[in-house]
Amino acid sequence: MIARRTLLKISAASLVASALASRGRAQAWPSRPVRLVVPYPAGGGADAIARIVSGRLGEIWGQQVVIENRGGAGGNIASDNVAHSAPDGYTLYLAGEFLATNPYLYPKLTYDPVADLTPVSLVVQYPIAMVVPNASPAHSVQDFIDRAKAEPGRLTFASPGHGTGPHLAGEMFKRVAGIALTHVPYRGAAPALQDVVPGRVDSFFNNIAGVAPLMREGQLRVLAITTGKRMAAEPHIPTMAESALPGFDVSGWYAFFVPAATPPALISRMHRDTAAVLAEPAVRGRLEQLGLLVVGSTPDELGSHLRAEMARWGPLIKDAGLKIGE
Repeated sequence: MIARRTLLKISAASLVASALASRGRAQAWPSRPVRLVVPYPAGGGADAIARIVSGRLGEIWGQQVVIENRGGAGGNIASDNVAHSAPDGYTLYLAGEFLATNPYLYPKLTYDPVADLTPVSLVVQYPIAMVVPNASPAHSVQDFIDRAKAEPGRLTFASPGHGTGPHLAGEMFKRVAGIALTHVPYRGAAPALQDVVPGRVDSFFNNIAGVAPLMREGQLRVLAITTGKRMAAEPHIPTMAESALPGFDVSGWYAFFVPAATPPALISRMHRDTAAVLAEPAVRGRLEQLGLLVVGSTPDELGSHLRAEMARWGPLIKDAGLKIGE
């Protein structure tokens, strides 16, 4: 029979060996290209973020980071793919706020955002803009709210799709402002803008990057952004909180996740290198030019952020009766 002291020595030696092996794997990683899954088609905002950050990560890691665009089903196709990928450090996922809202929008998911995905780091947050046609009599958020209260149920707000971040920002705006608006969903921002510019809809909620060029050309009017702070790239645009709704703060976001059970040493390495890349002035500048706020976070902070977002949006989605796929 093995003595207790001998068992303790064996156990301690095993722990040390395991830690050294884990450290060795982290140091050897990556020995081949890393796959970065993006839940939208090539050419969009998420794709641009992925390419800016992954380019530098690839240089640091000495291996190419290959972008794999898996669009569709509001991010669920990409999320399912990552959730069921090998947890070996060779799959990285640039997910968005849909991880917090899809569990409430879709009747059944094939993955659990909390149990099947492990946080690495927040990457960026971005404001959503409230836009009106140039012909609109509203020149401020308060003007729009006053008009909506004077004509209850008559005004419309467009979004790039049912259940998208901009749609939910519009629903939050309705709730906080205490007004009734009719939602008009489109299949993306481009077709929505074709109706916003000539005034066929009364307002539009969309990512600021998608409307800023038309704002600069004078084709539409941005009343406010939804974040609590103004943008560095467009400091003249007021926030909702400044304009009419104190405390209003809604941000879209993108963050890095990996499949659950990915070794902690690899997660730590990914987080550390992501933080270093986001701190580089050149990378930060390119992201800010896209209307993004570079944030970064620890894995624990991202996990808390995801759970807080789920607690925030779940009740609103339920109260508004929003469902997809039923």
